[in-house]
Amino acid sequence: MLEYILMIIPAVFLAGSVCYAYKMVALGKRTRKRAVLSQVIAFGLVSVACLAMSLVAFAAEPETAAAASSGDINMGLSMLAAGLATGISGIGGGIAVGGAAPAAIGATSEDPKAFGKALIFVALGEGVALYGLLVSILIISKFN
Repeated sequence: MLEYILMIIPAVFLAGSVCYAYKMVALGKRTRKRAVLSQVIAFGLVSVACLAMSLVAFAAEPETAAAASSGDINMGLSMLAAGLATGISGIGGGIAVGGAAPAAIGATSEDPKAFGKALIFVALGEGVALYGLLVSILIISKFN
């Protein structure tokens, strides 16, 4: 029963932070920074909580800890690295596209001939995310 409660806690944190951010943005534009900050803090808390729960669960079972070899630990760390490479590059690509796409739409509305040039800048932002995905695929394929 305790395992199920511990699995629900991160979802409650994230749902609460989304509700809080929605409420803050609905109040006005001056609170958007606070809403984004609450999302970042909630993500950090959930990440730390999930990491701590997995470490406690791993340490609680001595036969699992004794049976773990360095290959298992290397495999786990490579999966963590692949996830971080994909996640961080996806966030960076989203930020890049979030800035480039409105500018491309504005440039296209002023001069329809600029569509091709504007599309290149949007695609460069997406390239960052694709490179991160490629790196994570290479990391995963090395350890499988």
